[in-house]
Order: sequence, then C-alpha cells, then structure tokens
Amino acid sequence: SSRPRRRVNPGFQRQLKLYEAMGCAVDTSSVLYKRYRLEMLSERLSEPQDLPREVFAVDPTTVCQTLNTEVLYRCRKCRRALFRSSSILSHTEGIGPTAFAHKRITDSARLSGNGQEKCTSYFIEPVQWMEPALLGVMEGQLLCPKCTSKLGSFSWRGDQCSCGRWVTPAFQIHKSRVDEVRTLPTGNFQSAKT
Repeated sequence: SSRPRRRVNPGFQRQLKLYEAMGCAVDTSSVLYKRYRLEMLSERLSEPQDLPREVFAVDPTTVCQTLNTEVLYRCRKCRRALFRSSSILSHTEGIGPTAFAHKRITDSARLSGNGQEKCTSYFIEPVQWMEPALLGVMEGQLLCPKCTSKLGSFSWRGDQCSCGRWVTPAFQIHKSRVDEVRTLPTGNFQSAKT
C-alpha cells in the first residue's frame, strides 16, 4: 500500500493459478503441470543441447505392460508402441480455419469442415525415443524409431493446430499415422461352452 506502483510478478501469479488448478498440490502427472514445465523449458532454450531427463515421458516399449485403462498409441505402419494417453497434452480449441487467414484459405476450404474432427493431431510431451531428434535443433520431423516413417513434427517455438490454436512447444503426432490400442478387461470374458 505504501508503493502503489509495485505489482506482483505475473510469472508468480501464473504459478499460483496453476497450483490452485491442481488442487493446491504439485501433481507432476497433471497435464497442466506438464504443459507449464515444457513452456518454461522452451523459453530458456536457444539450442537444446542438454535436456533434463524428467522432461521425457517413459518409452512404452521399456515398461512392462500393466493392466490399466490407459490407451496406447502405435505406429500405423510397423505397430511399434509410441506413447500413452497420459502423454497427450490437451489444448483449448482454436477458432478454426479463420486462424489460417495468412495462408489465404478459400471459402470452399472453410466450408468443407462439415462436422469433421477439428484437431487432426495429438500434441504430446516428449517421449524418450524422441531424444536424439530433439537435441541441438529447434524444430524438425518426428520419425518412427523402428520403421522411420514420418509421424509428425516438433518445434520448440510452437506450431498451429488444425483447430487454429497455437501450441508452444509443439510435439505434434498426426492422428492418421497412429492407431489407438485399448486394453480389454480380462475378468469380463466367459469361456465358450463346447
């Protein structure tokens, strides 16, 4: 009150809002926390040489498969496990094709949406198999570690989703390049009578 020009640091206010959104506890598995951590890391990077190990999600091929409800995503071409649903970083939907005005999308392209899914990609946290591709460069392609087919792209500076939202940093996997694999509960099956 003695210094009316003094204000609380906006970065600290953002951290407090994040803390409140996580239920007043630090939840490192929270999508909000993962996105915040990646944004802070991308602001500090000029050339990503040494990335902290905790930035990378565990490669699903190195972990024993457990019975859970988590969806696994595999390369559509070679079936190699790439990431789990817990690695997907959701974002609020953008304004759609009008966000691409600088690309001069025609009116017919705007009208062709006809109720289709707006987001054509998954934005995920970096996974361990991506580490060699991410070191030393700010953007590039994400290739399957087994068959080297193109899965998507990454950019520490960010990229635009097909829904129109700008996502920073962007580790983008095209939905058309991966398959969802859901685990079925084993207790609900009945044996066939012969």
